[in-house]
Amino acid sequence: MILIHILLLCLAALFLRLGWRYWSATGREPRNLPPGPPGWPLVGNLFQVILQRRHFIYVVRDLRAKYGPIFTMQMGQRTLVIVTSSELIHEALIQKGAVFASRAPDYSPIRLIFSVGKCEINLAEYGPLWRSLRRNFLSELMNPTRIKQCSWIRKWSVDNHMKRLQDEASRVGYVEVIGNCRLTTCSILVCLCFGVKISEDRIKAIERIIKDILLMRTPKLLDFLPVLTPLFRHQVKAAKELRRKQMECLVPLIRNRKAFVESGGHPNATTSEMASPLGAAYVDSLFKIEPPSRGRLGEEEILTLCTEAIVAGTDTSATALEWALLHLVQDQEMQEILYKEIVECVGKNGAITESDVEKMPYLGAIVKETFRRHPPSYFLLSHAATKETELGGYTIPAGVNVEIYTKWLTEDPEMWQNPSEFRPERFLTGDGVDVDITGLRGVKMLPFGAGRRICPAWSLGTLHANLLLARMVQAFKWIPIPDHPPDPTDTFAFTVVMKDPLKAIILPRQN
Repeated sequence: MILIHILLLCLAALFLRLGWRYWSATGREPRNLPPGPPGWPLVGNLFQVILQRRHFIYVVRDLRAKYGPIFTMQMGQRTLVIVTSSELIHEALIQKGAVFASRAPDYSPIRLIFSVGKCEINLAEYGPLWRSLRRNFLSELMNPTRIKQCSWIRKWSVDNHMKRLQDEASRVGYVEVIGNCRLTTCSILVCLCFGVKISEDRIKAIERIIKDILLMRTPKLLDFLPVLTPLFRHQVKAAKELRRKQMECLVPLIRNRKAFVESGGHPNATTSEMASPLGAAYVDSLFKIEPPSRGRLGEEEILTLCTEAIVAGTDTSATALEWALLHLVQDQEMQEILYKEIVECVGKNGAITESDVEKMPYLGAIVKETFRRHPPSYFLLSHAATKETELGGYTIPAGVNVEIYTKWLTEDPEMWQNPSEFRPERFLTGDGVDVDITGLRGVKMLPFGAGRRICPAWSLGTLHANLLLARMVQAFKWIPIPDHPPDPTDTFAFTVVMKDPLKAIILPRQN
């Protein structure tokens, strides 16, 4: 009985503290926040959303219809301002990009475990640390010289990908797209980050851990009520155990690469798996960088930054490829048009290079239409204002979560003709011809974000999607499994994926 009383007193104290924070944030003085649904005391709209038992995007769609293109939700200790219209998104991310370039304070103990106190490009608040990390990433991985220097990595991984598809088709009669594409993009990014060629089994182990981390970091009740952290100790304990496994899996790659660098690039028994020359791996730059407020990075920070690069590029590219192939399987005429373009450019058996895909407009149109019709996520990562500012005639306080809902952009009939149709031609002669996917000239689709927080590897992800799709269509004709047509129903994981993963029969092209 005494223990129960103690527990009740603790809960009361926690909720009083939560109530004080909520009142402090919302009740001191009237603020011109965007309108929004009335909430419950202390927890706002949090339990109202949970009790609906449907995904958050459907709640947002309903609220948009009621409150307009910008509205406010109080989710526990977090104030969310939801922005949904093209004009307001462009105003926030481009016209006022510097003001909305930060991240809201994140007190989730689980995310802080995996980000080492937000030492990530995506999560770091706008300031010197973020600038230093992002500048280093762009100069080391995204400059044209480095992309050309690392073309052999893509060729090696894509060649393995094609062999794996053939083997799987001969064993079971069909191939599963998403698993193979994830494995290949992950292998490319592991090699880009650590400069190594490692076995497929080790790549699979890395991929499994990354998938577990993504699931662990998805929004949970604890994220909106961090004041209740003591009641969720088992989740925090599980996160720490997963972090330990991540360290065991990836730190040896960091240490081996460091030994390789310190030896002047001379491989030995320990570093024999090193394949990239000195300076060509992303991790090489992390050994030298000393970002503001951090100094020389330790193994945990280096691990976090490399994992971030692998995570960001693996699922987004693989998911795009699955959706693109879904439409090619369903529309054989579209697939034949693409195949003819590939043959005209490089021949039936010619090698496809980075420069070749730039000469294939229909290929590019298919990938762009895939990003439009099936964006990797329906929200961007949360933004936050660096200071109190105005948006759409409303006051946006500094530090609140500004959530950019991008799915509506691709569904808006005022911006797209027949938006529910998959029509690559719209990017050749239609309403997509002048679309800028970076959002600078206007916002019609944002698969990679926009402004200062645009995904720094967006061009690399697009390149990987183009290369893999071209190679797969050049080598194979993709057809549905008899009596098992693909189901386009989507579901929500880290990215928006097919609920029933795409399986297809592949027929080798005639030489």
